Amino acid sequence: MIKEALLALNERSGSSPYAIAKYMEEKHKDVLPLNCKKILGLQLKNSAVRGKLIKIKASYKLSKMAKEEKVTTTITKAVKKPDAAKKAAKKVTKKVGPKKTKKLTPA
Repeated sequence: MIKEALLALNERSGSSPYAIAKYMEEKHKDVLPLNCKKILGLQLKNSAVRGKLIKIKASYKLSKMAKEEKVTTTITKAVKKPDAAKKAAKKVTKKVGPKKTKKLTPA
């Protein structure tokens, strides 16, 4: 979601955490948790440390590595979604055996 926001905002000097949070709330309001701004701050810092984002003063910008990674992740997500539904269906159909009880010995 952060990458999506940074690409959509497309600011030359990077986007502020406030602008990123505002964009995410507009687009993904039904999915976001209540503490999304706190989580966003942590994710921005972690992504900057990992090299996925570049911190410019109080703003964040996508690095070249993250821009290249975006193309591959969208392709893999499109492929993985149908597989996830099949796995969930398989988990539901597991067989349940009889329960085993332990014998208690008096002390």
